Amino acid sequence: MFYSEACERNKNPILEVITPWLRDVTTVLEIGSGTGQHAQYFTQYLPQIRWQMSDFGDYLTALQQQRFESLLPSIELDVRQAETWPEGKYDAVFTANSLHIMSATSLEKLVACVGRVLAAGGFLIIYGPFKYAGQYTSESNARFDQMLRQNDSESGIRDFEWVNKLVENQGLGMQQDVSMPANNQCIIWQKNA
Repeated sequence: MFYSEACERNKNPILEVITPWLRDVTTVLEIGSGTGQHAQYFTQYLPQIRWQMSDFGDYLTALQQQRFESLLPSIELDVRQAETWPEGKYDAVFTANSLHIMSATSLEKLVACVGRVLAAGGFLIIYGPFKYAGQYTSESNARFDQMLRQNDSESGIRDFEWVNKLVENQGLGMQQDVSMPANNQCIIWQKNA
């Protein structure tokens, strides 16, 4: 079974930010569920949500081998392939610590598909590190970005302004941008009704 210490550290701060936005939400698609720890924890406190975890490769295999009683069965979703996205509409889409480990092209495809699967009035919630006006929010994020790019030249901490423009082009407006522990952000957009 996969386990993420980072998920354990950040799950409660994220829950505190997202709870007011998700009180009336009944369906969430999580992109890049990884270990499944976020979904398991969040649905304990938001039991009305039918949470759809997704991933691919070894993470999907590990998710499918676990029993998550309060969660929908995990599905395969590769953001680079539009045909792997589910057909239904979701009240919210959530992803954590994923944008900086994917290519810019993959991120563009992710946002375009979110625009398709998100219901009117629905929320897009992204957790992770960002740059603002080309500047890192901390020296540790600058070092982290350098390490990411050395390992994979297509990955790296994304510029908020670029991501925000992509999201706005899908008919969503930013509602909240919260500074989080460990130099991360939790940003919430809402799709126009």
